Order: sequence, then C-alpha cells, then structure tokens
Amino acid sequence: MVRKAVLPVAGFGSRMLPASKSIPKEMLPIVDRPAIEYVVKEAVRAGIKEIILVTHSSKTAIEDYFDTQFELEHQLETKGKHALLDEVRDILPDGVNVISIRQHQALGLGHAVACAAPVVGDEPFAVLLPDVLVNCHEQEEDLGVMVEKYLVSGAAQIMVEEVPAERVDQYGIVALKREAPAPGCSAPMTAIVEKPAVSDAPSRLSVVGRYVLPGEIMGILAETPPGSGNEIQLTDAIATLLQRAPVEAYSMRGRTFDCGNKTGYLQAIFHYASIHPELGETAREMMAAELREPGAN
Repeated sequence: MVRKAVLPVAGFGSRMLPASKSIPKEMLPIVDRPAIEYVVKEAVRAGIKEIILVTHSSKTAIEDYFDTQFELEHQLETKGKHALLDEVRDILPDGVNVISIRQHQALGLGHAVACAAPVVGDEPFAVLLPDVLVNCHEQEEDLGVMVEKYLVSGAAQIMVEEVPAERVDQYGIVALKREAPAPGCSAPMTAIVEKPAVSDAPSRLSVVGRYVLPGEIMGILAETPPGSGNEIQLTDAIATLLQRAPVEAYSMRGRTFDCGNKTGYLQAIFHYASIHPELGETAREMMAAELREPGAN
C-alpha cells in the first residue's frame, strides 16, 4: 500500500508576491477553498492516509487549516448552519492525519523530500507539489492510477506531460526506451534531466509534479550532492534510482494548473469556478458577460 504523501510547502512563493507576503501561497483561495485543500483531497482520493507537510515557521496557517477549530464548529452547530459545518469538518476526512516537519534551510526539492525521511521510513510514498493542481474532470484520477501501477509493477511512477520545445529548459525532462505512452499509460524511462538546454533535451515530456516513489529514494537523497541551482534536486536522485530499479513515466490524462505563478493561478480560478457544483452556472455566465464587454479581448 502507498499510505503516505509528502507535500513540500516551505517555499516563500516569490512569484505570487505581494499576496504571498503574509499569506502562504498554498492558502490563496481557488473559488471557495485554499489551493492546498485541492491537493490534499487529491491525495486522499488516491488512498493516502498520512499527509506529511514539509513546512516553514511562517506557514503555520496551513497546519491550522487542517486542525479542528472547536469554537467555529460550535457556533455553526448552535446556529443550525449544518451544511457549512459539514464542509468545515470534511476539510480533513476521518482516518487521515496531517504531520508537519520543518525544513530549516531552503536547499531544494530533493532536500525538502528528504526532510520527511523519519516519517516515511522504508515505505513507498507519493510526492505532490502543492503549486500544481491536477483536475481529471469525470475521469479516473491520475494519482490513483499511478499508485495502482506502482503496486502492480513495483516501478516508480513519474507523471509527465508534453510541453512546447522552447519551454523544455523550464522543467525536468525524461527520456524513454520507446515512444511516449498514451494518456493513462506508463513507459520505462532511461534518463531524467533537470532543465536541459533546448538543444540537449531528450524529449518534450516534462515532469508535472506528481511522483510515486519507493522508500529507497530517501537513502539516495541523503547522498545526493547539490546540482542545478546549487540545490539538492529530486530529479538527480531519480536519475540515480534509474540505475538500480525500474522507473516509469506516466502520461497524465487530466489538466494541470501551475498556481505558483499569477497566470496559472487565474486559470485555475476560472476553471474551478466554471465546474463548481453551486457556482458553476453563474460563473460561466459572468465570464461570458465579461468577454462581451466593450474592450474585452
């Protein structure tokens, strides 16, 4: 079973300033709930029971959000606001625990994941980057499929999607033994490179921000020296894992939103507003009306 997920949330979110000056970027709302809740719920739907937040002293608002707030719940219950009470209590489903670990220095994604080693131990685990929201509207969710594939094959699963050639230097890029897999399928990897030059990129398949990894990766991370940006890169540890065990690229079916930048954040708001069970119709009408306004592009 894959029961644990690591969510690195210690970053300062400089691309979302000034909003992230006093509010963790993960707590910025997407319609009616913070972005981090979408990511946690995605993990829970994939069978995860322990959410490990690798965090920073300035990010206590995230921990508080997943804690019980007795006074608020008591007021809602007293006033008969049972629908709201149910929503508040459903933020963290029964049987799911949130654990926080501090990353005292910003030494890269690989270092952040390695901080969770005492909790993960030797177990397989997922990594979800909270900047990235993944929506598989009315389809089987990608992370759940990745977990199933790992349990069947024993091969680590790295979610990928194709990007334009001119953008490959912005991502981790994978190389495959054969052609790219169809959406919802996996294919064996031969290499992974962090932000290669366009001319050196082995493919246009970029790492999205969802991983299912064996516990063995923690020992590799402990021995991984700083790489790109003088940081400990998870990509470099996966490259080492490739020399010892099978690793597969999983071709995602859903749609991603990079909420770590302002454009992606706005796209996420528009998308999730348009499919919201209560607000969707109104949101779609508002967006259509805005486009009809004189001067709208």
